Amino acid sequence: MDAVSEHRSGCPINLTVEILGDRWSLLILRDMMFGNRRHFRELLTNSQEGIASNILADRLRKLVEQGMLTRADDPTHKQKAIYSLTEKAIELVPVFAQIGAWGSKWLPVSEELSIRAILLEQGGPRMWEQFMRELRREHLGESAADADPDELPVWMQLRAGYEAVMARKAGEGGAGQTGD
Repeated sequence: MDAVSEHRSGCPINLTVEILGDRWSLLILRDMMFGNRRHFRELLTNSQEGIASNILADRLRKLVEQGMLTRADDPTHKQKAIYSLTEKAIELVPVFAQIGAWGSKWLPVSEELSIRAILLEQGGPRMWEQFMRELRREHLGESAADADPDELPVWMQLRAGYEAVMARKAGEGGAGQTGD
């Protein structure tokens, strides 16, 4: 059986949707990229959208099968696995940035949960490339030789933006949603 006959079509958009088009896969990848969640329990308990454990287990398995994630035994705990993004998943950073920018523009988002998308959009390709380098170091074990010591890591910039919104809202007396 050839590759096209295993799928609805050979269209690149269709093939991408076959991997990422379910209700949870992009959110799992989002939480791994932007929340540095690498263990099953972290992904389960910190999911703002409330993913069920059986769905999470199924999606993690599928993402590993598709080459988006790797799964390895966690050296700190015999019964835990640690999930890592692959290059294939890391290269979705610009897609996440564009999806977040579009959602922030057109949908009724909360300020505290959209600030990271706004910062990524403002940072543009230069920030996306920096973030992908950071993810490669964290998930693929690549060298930090190309890191600029004077440049604040992207995850810190995104976290600072989120915390600034939350601090401002707390000062206004409005409690926001929790993030990260």
